[in-house]
Amino acid sequence: MTSRMVLVVDDDDSVREITQLSLEAVAGWQVRAAGSGSRALEMLRERRPEVVLLDVMMPGMDGPTTFRAMQADPELRDVPVVLLTAKVRMGSVQPWDDLGVAGVIAKPFDPMSLAHEVSALVGWDAAG
Repeated sequence: MTSRMVLVVDDDDSVREITQLSLEAVAGWQVRAAGSGSRALEMLRERRPEVVLLDVMMPGMDGPTTFRAMQADPELRDVPVVLLTAKVRMGSVQPWDDLGVAGVIAKPFDPMSLAHEVSALVGWDAAG
């Protein structure tokens, strides 16, 4: 697989660690991690990743607010964002439906298939 640069944004330390270990060990991707939406925006401006995995529910600046801030910045608006959430309700309207994110992955996710799920959502081929 090609090495990808990913930013993982989640206020839960254990979720960040599992996500980072999964993507680094299984896919060989480079992973940076942020514990808040505001820190994520700082990190995005320092070094732009190829995709952002963004938790929906975080204190302070939540995922949708962080995504909207990215969309307002011409340098960041085309970075694909995949939301991570434990609040998926089947068959109902979701609060992120109109955001324009690349996709949503439900927590808990399978660490062994996470890279494949992300790749499929952002349109990377299986080798990438």
